Amino acid sequence: MRTTRWLGPAVLAALALTQIACSPAASAPDMTPLRVAGERTVGGFAFPESVAYDPRARALYVSQFGSVLKPLEKDGKGKISKVSLDGKVLEDRFLPAAGAVLNKPKGIWVEGNRLWVTDIDVAWVFDLQSRRGRKVALPGIKFANDLTVKGNVLYVSDNRGDAVYRVEPADFLTGRDPGVTVVFSGKSVNPNGLAPAADGSILMAGFMSAEQPRGVYTLSAGGEIKTVAGHLGRLDGVYQMDDGSLLVTEWNTGSLARWSARGGMETLAKGFKGPADFCLVPERGGFLVVVPDLVQSQLRLVRLTR
Repeated sequence: MRTTRWLGPAVLAALALTQIACSPAASAPDMTPLRVAGERTVGGFAFPESVAYDPRARALYVSQFGSVLKPLEKDGKGKISKVSLDGKVLEDRFLPAAGAVLNKPKGIWVEGNRLWVTDIDVAWVFDLQSRRGRKVALPGIKFANDLTVKGNVLYVSDNRGDAVYRVEPADFLTGRDPGVTVVFSGKSVNPNGLAPAADGSILMAGFMSAEQPRGVYTLSAGGEIKTVAGHLGRLDGVYQMDDGSLLVTEWNTGSLARWSARGGMETLAKGFKGPADFCLVPERGGFLVVVPDLVQSQLRLVRLTR
């Protein structure tokens, strides 16, 4: 889940109160009301899995499988499109540039003039201006899913392998080959979406099966895992709001939801078949949440106001 973040002192204070039991969830009195002001669906995509917002270009980047819904098929038909904030495709095949191949690109992260994306068993980094790219193999990974950058470290989730990988340096476009290590494996997290938390940890949304629900967890720099909220369902994207509550996409209910320690799961938008890795765009008085529906080959634009 690739987003713009607002992490002020009030957030850190709220997080400190809940660190032991449910960090980084919102403290109950500080919940900011949210209202869905409108929704719009845009079709014409080819199995979109992740959306990232680029504040410099005021544009979205959408990863697409580009063929049948077979997330492990190496057919060379994957692509990343550049899309306007109202869902209009600006460049259908923005990435990869000629000579490079994407198969089933999934999670995207944008920071500065760099774009990172996972693709089955590798991670790519691209320069958004030159479109030059470089990939690194992730030995042993079963299903490279989402990624996030913290400092100069790239974290990659493997939900089928129940693991998180660490790639350092994150910006490996030039220079020496990056180091690749496994942060953890076999902890019954099955991490899908990754995102930074306000307390410095990494948020992980778990995705397993309808019979084995997962929740939201945090991963510390030292590899310690804590449960924020357990047994929420099959979670894909995750994002921490500035009041500490969490936005998630959940496949069992086909919804975009907000979770808090006080209110539990609150549905914001529903009717998705495959609500995947979303992003937030800041707007006056609220946010635009762009959610890809992987199964229906659509983007849903959901406006939230405070």
